[in-house]
Order: sequence, then structure tokens, then C-alpha cells
Amino acid sequence: MAKAVRKQALGRGLSALLNDSSSEINSVNDKNADKIIGSIVEIELDLIDVNPFQPRSYFNEEALQELASSIKELGVIQPITIRKLAGNKFQLVSGERRFRASKLIGSTTIPAYIRIANDQEMLEMALVENIQRKDLDPIEVALSYQRLIDEIDLTQEEMSKRVGKKRSTISNYLRLLKLDPIVQTGMRDGFLSMGHGRALINIENTEEQLNIYEKIIQQKLSVRQTEQLVKDFKSGNPTALKKSAAVIEKPKFISKGLKTISEYFGHKIEVKLVGKDKGKIMIPFHSEEDFNRIKKLLE
Repeated sequence: MAKAVRKQALGRGLSALLNDSSSEINSVNDKNADKIIGSIVEIELDLIDVNPFQPRSYFNEEALQELASSIKELGVIQPITIRKLAGNKFQLVSGERRFRASKLIGSTTIPAYIRIANDQEMLEMALVENIQRKDLDPIEVALSYQRLIDEIDLTQEEMSKRVGKKRSTISNYLRLLKLDPIVQTGMRDGFLSMGHGRALINIENTEEQLNIYEKIIQQKLSVRQTEQLVKDFKSGNPTALKKSAAVIEKPKFISKGLKTISEYFGHKIEVKLVGKDKGKIMIPFHSEEDFNRIKKLLE
């Protein structure tokens, strides 16, 4: 059941309302809503459902363990935010990392700020909070912006006001979604910066874009070097991308399947032919973390 952080301040009335399964408080106009909205209480973790609109699908386990250790020592410094559902159930609005970390250390309750929100408001709040985080990769930010446009029906101008970002900044992020999925994966894995991505957008041909992407990774090119490489390539400089003169034409079954395999592994996969229908598939990796990611895909 819900427990007040400060019993003397909250009293039995609020606790009774929170635990009343017949208390239907789903909007600010419902009876007793004013007594619940804005309260901070200690809620049982088992009574809280995760936010189905959470735009973030990946939570770094190591970072969660670090947060869990901090919570174990200091407690939850900033309460999570929840909304009341029908009956004695609640749903996360924000704070899923604190919620997960608290579960990791075996906590049974967590301090929570209560508010009322409909599904559209829930999605918008989750997306806007997600965008404000500092540890997001550029693609994750871009996807959150795109969802605000598609699902909340916001214009870039309206979104600029909501998230406190310049419209040009939002536009630059959205353009990243035009990159090939393999390049986007490289950005999500931290092999490319947003600057690299913005330079690659200027290469419309997918194959050429992926060739430059591999060159950036292999030679660890800076953003400025990448911009120059793209500039040279677009100007028709034949030395911009050097390719082997002895190129063996790949069979159609390989050409058709390579893109699917490359998207699955998140890298441009190379095939080395040793005969008409024989060869080797080479999967590149760029760090120990990347190697382990690929290993998991093969398990």
C-alpha cells in the first residue's frame, strides 16, 4: 500500500484515497483530484507499471548498477513522477532508471510525485523529458523529435518552444534519419558523432555513403576530415574514395542479401569470393563492446 513520506504532513486522508480501489481519479475534474495532484508519497514498486510510451528501449546495465549503488547509499534523491490509474495502480511518467535501479537493490517502495495525465500528455512528457537528457545519442534524440511530430502532431516551430531548442537544431537532428540504417547504428554505438552524420547526409547514394562511413571508421577521421572527404567526393575527385582495381562482380544472391545482413549486424559486411559461389563473410567490429554486441547477436 502507499505510505506517506511524512505521515504528519500527508495524514490518513491521502493514504486512504490512494489505496481506495473504487477511487476513479483520471482527470483534474474528478472528485478528490486536488487532494492527490502534487503530493509526494512513498509508493510500493509493485503497484507501479512502466510507461508504455517510454521512447527509450535500451538501459545501460553498468550505469544502472552504479545508480543502484548510489541509491543504496543515499536513497532516491529526486522522486519519480507517476500518474494514478483506476484503482490502486500507478504508471510511470518519468524516472524509469531510478525505478529499475531501486528494484535492483531490492527496494520495495520509492518516493513518487503524483500527477494526472492522459495518454497523449504521457507520451509528450516522456518524449520531451527524453530529449532533455544529456546521455542520449543523436539518433535517439532525432527519433524522439519525429515521434512528437507524428504522434502529437507538433510542428517544428511548436516543438522548438516545448523543448527549448532552436528550430534549426531540431531540423538538423531530423535530417539524420535520412541516413542509411547502418550509419545510424554506427552513431548509436558511438562510432560516429552528429558532425560526421551531418556530413554524410550530403551523400545521397547509399553505397557511396557506406563506403565513406567505413573509411571514417577505419581511418578514425575527424569531422573536419570527413567534411573534406565528402566535399572532394562530390566535386568528382577520383582519389576521394580509392577502390581496388580488381573488383570481382558479386553474384546476385550475395548482392541482394548483403544489405539485410549488414543492417542486422549494424556494420557494412564484406564478402570475399574464393570461387564462383564460394567465399567468406567478414564482420567488422570497432571495439570490445562492439565485438560483444555482435557475439550476442550470434548466440
